[in-house]
Amino acid sequence: MRFTDEHTAFRELVRDVVEREIAPHVDAWEQAGTFPAHELFPKLGEVGLLGLEYDPEYGGQGADHLFSVILCEELHRAGAAGIPMAIGVQTMMATPSLHEFGSDELKRRYLEPAIRGTAVCSIAVTEAGAGSDVASLRTRAVRDGDDWVINGSKLYITNGTQADWLCLLARTSDEGGHRGLSQIVVETTTPGVSVSRKLDKLGNRSSDTAELNFSDVRVPVSNTIGTIGRGFQQQMAQFVVERMFAAYGAVGSCRHALERTRDYLRQREAFGRPLLANQYLAFRLAELSAQVDLLQSHNYACAEAYLNGEDTTRQATVAKLTAGRLLREVADTCLQFHGGMGYMEENWTSRFFRDSRLASIGGGADEVMLQVLARMDGFMP
Repeated sequence: MRFTDEHTAFRELVRDVVEREIAPHVDAWEQAGTFPAHELFPKLGEVGLLGLEYDPEYGGQGADHLFSVILCEELHRAGAAGIPMAIGVQTMMATPSLHEFGSDELKRRYLEPAIRGTAVCSIAVTEAGAGSDVASLRTRAVRDGDDWVINGSKLYITNGTQADWLCLLARTSDEGGHRGLSQIVVETTTPGVSVSRKLDKLGNRSSDTAELNFSDVRVPVSNTIGTIGRGFQQQMAQFVVERMFAAYGAVGSCRHALERTRDYLRQREAFGRPLLANQYLAFRLAELSAQVDLLQSHNYACAEAYLNGEDTTRQATVAKLTAGRLLREVADTCLQFHGGMGYMEENWTSRFFRDSRLASIGGGADEVMLQVLARMDGFMP
């Protein structure tokens, strides 16, 4: 994988934006349990961070996928995982299907403002009884003339209290399983759309997460993304991109945490010498750093395959599984090496420990990733 001078300059740009616009505010945003997306996103849109790979005709940068890799790695140096997750929903979870399959009218109305950051969007798939098993979701959209009438609810929706529009996956026919699902753009100001509650989470607290309710919500059929009844397939492709995003970001998170722990161990003395002089501590950090190298190398191979138009389902699944487990291991080690101070809420290690736990659940739990791999490799029928 070769990065050009342009890629290097972009990495410096993103790091600068993170240090100026995000990192100084994360403590306050974590305490508030949300962040001002309608203030932050336009700043990101202004420097072109919200539509890197999208068509310039709709405000995108037309950049290659490596720019997205860099964006993910650098965003996760922010000091809190909630903000990168919210940005990831905007750029790599709620909008890929719209860009790939949406009509020109839908792109003009919804994609363009999302790329500018003047509109906040979200992906609405998960339900109380349909998390990993997407095909069993029950939210329905029944056709009435030129409208869909939507009823149901969605759970664990990132950006849910601030979103201007949703990429909603709903059942649009009586066909069972993965058949008969469609992706529909739903404006949150539409009568019948409501936030049932804002969820109180263990980690990622600066990212607002909501339960949404839909009661006789009328949306034009023309708001359907792509082909009616093909929503499941479109959503699965969108999930692959989401899992790649998660793995790319894990590299940035892990590297930043290991660097901060190394610096702390250099400064902290015990028994008359720096803690880092303890060979076990140094070796353990080196071991974890090597594992981050392996994940990053796999990520880059996945990114290269994606650039070449190959199906990256397996590579993204391996990356997502590995990233979640490695993040948890790094977080646990960093907290341990900080001792009692690491257990204090005032220290970054406690937040990192809490935030990292979601990596093996959200976007496809470890068990689902293993099921996908077992089936692809012929270990399961």
